[in-house]
Amino acid sequence: MRNVLIIKLRYLGDVLLATPTVRAIKVARPDVRVTMMVNRGTEDVLSGNPDLDEIMVLDKGSLAAQWRLIAGLRRHRFDTVIDLTDGDRSAFLSWISGAPVRIGFNDEHRWRGRCYTQVVQPVPCVRHRIDRDLEALKPMGIQAGSTDPQLWLTPEEENSGNQLLDQLGVQRSQSMVILQPGARYWFKAWPADRFAELADRLTAEYHCQVLIGGSAQEANLAHQIVHAAKCRPIVLAGQAGIKTFAAILKRSVLFVGNDSGAMHIATAVRTPVVALFGPSNPQEWGPRGGACEVIYKELDCRACFHPTCQRGDQNCMKLIAIDEVMAAATRLLGERSRAALR
Repeated sequence: MRNVLIIKLRYLGDVLLATPTVRAIKVARPDVRVTMMVNRGTEDVLSGNPDLDEIMVLDKGSLAAQWRLIAGLRRHRFDTVIDLTDGDRSAFLSWISGAPVRIGFNDEHRWRGRCYTQVVQPVPCVRHRIDRDLEALKPMGIQAGSTDPQLWLTPEEENSGNQLLDQLGVQRSQSMVILQPGARYWFKAWPADRFAELADRLTAEYHCQVLIGGSAQEANLAHQIVHAAKCRPIVLAGQAGIKTFAAILKRSVLFVGNDSGAMHIATAVRTPVVALFGPSNPQEWGPRGGACEVIYKELDCRACFHPTCQRGDQNCMKLIAIDEVMAAATRLLGERSRAALR
């Protein structure tokens, strides 16, 4: 094993959770060249990663673009492919790479299992996604303990965060709290009016500045919360790229948000996190690294997970009360204050 390709064609948080696997390979075999293939839009969380020699970005474009990608894969002459995606496209790319060793998952027992030389057998108990990914290294004799996701910021990226804060009128003398109300699916999102009330309570209790994070597509949601809150939070949604957002998170005293890539970025930069979970299981997808509090109602959502939820006002996110989120935030902010005094 000297030239390895890791494939992770998923979302932002999934890619970040794969970084411990990259680290484990480099620790065990520093001489190995490691390339990682990810979807366009997720590559920034890997930039600056010292364990990666190259990042390949997959664009879902024309047929000609796909052929160029395949030709590029073949030219790299990978001897090992580790597919952490568990998907048909990535399985095909593993096979077409021509690598003699191809390791992947096939939990659904689909045709893609034939694309691998070795299929990682599923573990019967629920495991965190980091631990699951690390299972793919065992066929190569690499036994890795569970580690935390990693994200690197350059001085220039940290400075870009400071510049944006100045543009937004954020007062450096006050501590910052980031609220992240968006989610990939509506049924994974805590109600917007509760984020607004939480912003008011945090501001009144801790005299902090509240910033509402999110993508450009979530800017309207952020403005909705700003208009509903009395404390007038600052809209960060749509203003920052991934690394600039990470730099601002690093300067913040607390992150409160739904299960999302932003939550994993927060833990990667060691910002205390209150994570609000609904249908997804935090045992598998919860935050790893740093101080965190997870609020999860443990409802069985298999019957109506997607595309809708049949529980109405009794759905898992609406069962999360403002008081319990505020209590979790208070515990984390108290721990941070005590640590600062030590």
